[in-house]
Amino acid sequence: MPPRGRPPHPSRARTRTAAPVSPSVPEPTESRKLFRVAGLAAVSALFTHEPERVERLFFDERLKPAVGAYCKAMAAARKPYRMVEADELAKVAGTVLHGGVVALMAPRTLSLFDTETARRTAEPLLILDGVGNPHNLGAILRTAAFFGLPRVLVSDHPGQAMPSEAAYRVAEGGFEWVTLERAPTLPALLKRLRASHRVFGTALDQSRPTVDASALTGWRGKANTKPPAVVLGNEEDGIPPATLAACEAVLTIPGSGRVQSLNVAATAAILIHALAAG
Repeated sequence: MPPRGRPPHPSRARTRTAAPVSPSVPEPTESRKLFRVAGLAAVSALFTHEPERVERLFFDERLKPAVGAYCKAMAAARKPYRMVEADELAKVAGTVLHGGVVALMAPRTLSLFDTETARRTAEPLLILDGVGNPHNLGAILRTAAFFGLPRVLVSDHPGQAMPSEAAYRVAEGGFEWVTLERAPTLPALLKRLRASHRVFGTALDQSRPTVDASALTGWRGKANTKPPAVVLGNEEDGIPPATLAACEAVLTIPGSGRVQSLNVAATAAILIHALAAG
């Protein structure tokens, strides 16, 4: 079996070539780990936004009609693409949950968030400080893309999930539609951000006055009204005390009281809808 994260060697894979592949195309080196993006929605978003990032493309017979244009793009770029049997595609993907197509690309580097740019653009922000489950990260990016939230930040919390194959699979293309940026030393950054945004932390904190999600709406088109920025914390421990102290207000979502809280991805969905609506 080939190493995880790399396609099977041509001499060992039962493949059917969808179109001629130039023998001059170099194989990725062992030191260059490629990132697997699976599923038609995610692969389509990747080809729509950054087709040059795709190094290899693999698909099964049922997806052949849907990926024809992508095969042409790969041929024009002199990069390999192949139609393979289902068992070999599962090996390429590292999972049977591949949706019939897998693209291999170089991992993306996250840019550093700039508070000055945020001031000029006046966009609402969602900030993740320790959201550790990659499936939650993927679900949050998918929701942000669905509602049109343009930007999500991730802190340097040691538990914070970063873009991964699992997160990409759950996001269903969301990573290609939302700008994901790093926000290191978050408490200090939030204090600077308060000059241009109203910063909320989500927490069950009885010691501070709280507001609900309605506080995130009604700011668009109003003079001297700041856009909101909302911080979500770790699934188990919540927002670190230093981060919460740097927030201007604590935000909660009122419920029935039958359960204490929502999953962080469900919480994010409610808040993203409010943020995007303005």
